[in-house]
Amino acid sequence: MGARKKQRAEAIKEAKKTRYYAVLKNCPTSPRKMRLVADLIRGVDVQQALDILKFNPKEASRRLEKLLLSAIANWRAKNEGVRMEDANLYVKEVFVDSARVLKRLRPAPQGRAHRIRKRSNHVTIVLESNQTN
Repeated sequence: MGARKKQRAEAIKEAKKTRYYAVLKNCPTSPRKMRLVADLIRGVDVQQALDILKFNPKEASRRLEKLLLSAIANWRAKNEGVRMEDANLYVKEVFVDSARVLKRLRPAPQGRAHRIRKRSNHVTIVLESNQTN
């Protein structure tokens, strides 16, 4: 059983070498708002995705744009000497998961209190190349 676990861990490690991604953790935006922007760039060419995010007025798009630039930088680090235009990079996956929720109390009339839930999220962007050799 130990050998199988070790073999699986090595296989995952090898797979990560050909996978280009970036992760943003504990982003102080609700997952629902972030998913609205993430849905715009899923499956889109990287340059077009950057343009979409740049001109989108939502606050979540600024954070996603920075994360996408980070994923592109990760791709460049693993593929030195290859031009981005030749690689035909596109956004393969974008997923937004819920993160911690800060619970606060807001005073309400007649001595009561309402609970305020300040949500945050984790975002992962995965890029893939459509190289035609």
